[in-house]
Amino acid sequence: MSLYYPAGGAVAAASVVGLYMLFNGEGERFNVGAFLESVSPYAWADLGIALCIGLSVVGAAWGIFITGTSILGGGVKAPRIRTKNLISIIFCEVVAIYGERLYSGSNQYTGYALFWAGLTVGMCNLICGVSVGINGSSAALADAADATLFVKVLVIEIFSSVLGLFGLIIGLLVQGKANEIE
Repeated sequence: MSLYYPAGGAVAAASVVGLYMLFNGEGERFNVGAFLESVSPYAWADLGIALCIGLSVVGAAWGIFITGTSILGGGVKAPRIRTKNLISIIFCEVVAIYGERLYSGSNQYTGYALFWAGLTVGMCNLICGVSVGINGSSAALADAADATLFVKVLVIEIFSSVLGLFGLIIGLLVQGKANEIE
C-alpha cells in the first residue's frame, strides 16, 4: 500500500501546479508539446536504453531474491532441492540478458521509439523476473513437499519466462522501425 503514496503525491502536486497556472492566466505555459520538442532525441534514446537495462536487472534481481529465499527455506526441510532448483535462478538471470540486447548506437521518432522500446522491454522483463521468481519459489516449495511435482511446475516457470522474450521481440520490432541517430 505504501507504494501508492509517492504516485498520489506526484499527481496531487502536478494538479496543484496546473490549476494554479490555469487560474492565474498562465495556462499556456503548461505545454507538454513544447517540452517534448525541446528535449533532445538523444535524451529520450538514452533514457529508454537506461530503463530497458535497469528494469531488466531489477526484475532479474527481484526474481532471484524470491526464488532464493524459497530455496533456502525449503532446503531446510528437504536438502535435496537446493541444487535441482537452481535452474529457477538461471531463468531469472536470463531476464537481465534480455534487457541488454536493445542497446545499439536522426530524428524525433528515433528517440521516442528507443524510449518506448526500452520502457516496454524493461517493464516486461521486470514483470517476467518477478513471475519467474514466484514460480521458482513455488517449484522449490512443491519439490520439497513432493519430488514428482518439480518437472510439472518447471514447465509453468518456462511459460512465465517467455514474457520477457515477448517484450524483447516487441522492443526489437520498434527499434527496427527507427532510423539511426545521425
